Amino acid sequence: MDTIEGELKGLMQASLGGDEAAYRNVLGRLSRYLRGYYRARLAAQSAPDIEDLVQETLLAIHVRRHTYDPAQPFTPWVYAIARYKLIDYLRRTRGPVKSLPIDDAKEIAARDDHLASESTFDLNQLLGQLSPKVRDAIRYVKLDGLSVAEAAARGGMSESAVKVNVHRGMKTLSALIAKGRRP
Repeated sequence: MDTIEGELKGLMQASLGGDEAAYRNVLGRLSRYLRGYYRARLAAQSAPDIEDLVQETLLAIHVRRHTYDPAQPFTPWVYAIARYKLIDYLRRTRGPVKSLPIDDAKEIAARDDHLASESTFDLNQLLGQLSPKVRDAIRYVKLDGLSVAEAAARGGMSESAVKVNVHRGMKTLSALIAKGRRP
């Protein structure tokens, strides 16, 4: 289990036990991740639209928090809610689907929550084979949607180091995936 998943899951479990500070903390942290998630998928949309989506998602998490099973990973549960809020937004606004990256078309059409959980599990296993610096750089830039400058600040690296780590990490991940597909 990666550190972000572990921290967020721990905070959510504490909040389910009645810890209000943990609940505020988990919602605050999720809001940053959700902003990056929506910004990466709706680059053409305005900041207020993205902020509205973040708030709708946080509200849905609040309303559905009793459905979270602490025995399961936390972040796939959150991103399933975020994905459905994104789908609802696109339907409601008749947003230009053509402006979404092609990689997201499958995600927008997906309906099975277990697929997201399985994908997250597989991704975490792959990322676990990378060095911590490379794994963090990929997570910050590719998964959390941070800019290279933001990732460098968060990871205590130079911007060049972030770029190199992302490039090398993606190349390593590609090789690991290709190796796993061979008979």
